[in-house]
Amino acid sequence: MKRCFVLLAILVVGSLTYSQSGRRARQTKAPEPPPVTEANEQKPEPSPQEDPPQVTAEKNQDYRCTDDGSLARILETDAIDEPVVSPKDVDVRAEITAKPKPSYTKEARRNGVQGFVTLKVLLSSHAKIARVRVMKGLPFGLSANAIRAACKMEFKPAMKNGQPVAQWLTAEYAFRLADSSIFGP
Repeated sequence: MKRCFVLLAILVVGSLTYSQSGRRARQTKAPEPPPVTEANEQKPEPSPQEDPPQVTAEKNQDYRCTDDGSLARILETDAIDEPVVSPKDVDVRAEITAKPKPSYTKEARRNGVQGFVTLKVLLSSHAKIARVRVMKGLPFGLSANAIRAACKMEFKPAMKNGQPVAQWLTAEYAFRLADSSIFGP
C-alpha cells in the first residue's frame, strides 16, 4: 500500500513538472553590436523636431497653454504679467462663451477611473488663458486632458472701470464612464 502511494506521488509530481502551459517560449535575439565609428567622428545631436519628454499634470503646479497642445509647466509662480482682480472687485465678471469637454484616456477608461478635476484658470485681459493650476486631479492623463480642454476655453474678459482685467476662475471637469464613448479616444 505504501509503495502504491509513493509511486502515485512520484507520478503526480513528475507530471506537474513536465506539463506545459500552452505558451510558446519567447525567442530572444542576441543584441547587435553597435556600429564601429572613428574616434574623431562626433555623434549628431538630437534634432529639435524630436518629441520633448511628456509633462504630467501635478497638483498645485501652474501650466501655460501651448499652440501644439502639449503641457508646459511654469516654474516661476509669482511672475504674473498683469494685475489680477478678484471677482468681487470687478464691474462685469468674465463670461465663458465656450467650454469644450475633455476626452477620456484609454488607460483611465480601462482602469475605471471616474471623478472630478478642479482647475484654477487665469483669464487674461487679452481674452486668452494665461495660466492653469491643478487644484484636484485624476490619474492616467485625465488632469492633462482637462488642462488641454481649459486651454481651448473661450470667454469675454472681466471689466473694471471700462477696462478689461485679468481674473481667476475655478473650472471643474467631470469624468464619468457613462458619459465616455468606448469608440472615442
